[in-house]
Amino acid sequence: MSSTWGETVRISIFGESHGIAIGVVIDGLPAGEPIDMDAVLAQMKRRAPGQDKSATPRKESDFPKVMSGLLNHTTTGAPLCAVIENTNTRSQDYGNLLDVPRPGHSDYPAYLHYHGFNDIRGGGHFSGRLTAPLVFAGAICRQILERRGIRIGGHVASVAQIQDTLFDPVDIPAELLETLSTTYFPVIDAGKKEAMAALIEDARMSQDSVGGIVECAVTGLPAGIGGPLFGGIEPVLSSILFGIPAVKGVEFGDGFGSCALRGSQNNDPFYFDADGKVKTSTNHAGGILGGITTGMPMVFRVGVKPTASISQNQQSVNLQTGENQILSVHGRHDPCIVPRAVPVVESAAAIALMNFDGILTGGKSEGGWRA
Repeated sequence: MSSTWGETVRISIFGESHGIAIGVVIDGLPAGEPIDMDAVLAQMKRRAPGQDKSATPRKESDFPKVMSGLLNHTTTGAPLCAVIENTNTRSQDYGNLLDVPRPGHSDYPAYLHYHGFNDIRGGGHFSGRLTAPLVFAGAICRQILERRGIRIGGHVASVAQIQDTLFDPVDIPAELLETLSTTYFPVIDAGKKEAMAALIEDARMSQDSVGGIVECAVTGLPAGIGGPLFGGIEPVLSSILFGIPAVKGVEFGDGFGSCALRGSQNNDPFYFDADGKVKTSTNHAGGILGGITTGMPMVFRVGVKPTASISQNQQSVNLQTGENQILSVHGRHDPCIVPRAVPVVESAAAIALMNFDGILTGGKSEGGWRA
């Protein structure tokens, strides 16, 4: 399995959903960075299960035990390792899935790839449970970035057909990102949350699930960060965002919407502001041109599919008998994972940005993804 990501700041995620523990090793962090563990735990709590009816009833403390890399709440420069124990598992709910794979899940292709030896319990290493160590790593990186004036925040842009107000891509207040990035189930229009929650509850009562979109923004990025082709902001961020289970699409700026525009509509005109800085009057590009930051807010959206594990009877196959079979999925599953995905998306962005030259030095670099 390839569960390591990054060039300069490298993460390696380990464990399975129903194993003894899950965790992450973070290599390449700068030494001497103070880390507020209360702030880390607050991010972990935003992702944790069992918070409301939109989330799985499985309850885990998600308390990370730091094994190395921190001394007196400060990074030492050594690899930072954190372990999160699994304490509330019900592995018996997954006993039949090696023979009868769940539609929409990794069960069948993983069975082929690993010759039937993969841990199927709770999805094993393919489980969304593995986003807990990702959020831990992102919470560490987030604090380092915030110290450089870079702030990250996201919200539930939609649940099925119900849409929240999107970011103004030109002007995103720091106070808004601060509020969103410390909230569970964050939305910009408070009135939309109730409607989203009602829709999720309807899916739950129907033994079904719904998906949605997470919108994320980053402000304070210096202009000139990134590079062309494969080392650009979009390909690097996309590679870690697509590593989040259930993510099926990523778009930057207007994304696919820009395909319906003319160049005269899509281009963002440049101007000098009162301080002599180059800005754009619009931001269809989402703060990125040629894979390089423009200094405008970076805005992107992530599409999250409906949770694959639903309680309705579904058509599947029995891999041992070679017969078609109806599958009834047991266990505890989210009817919608979008609210819990917001801090995961934010964390992935924080980890990705730590890998670019100039991020920690205020843009003073040749640009590109550091090797």
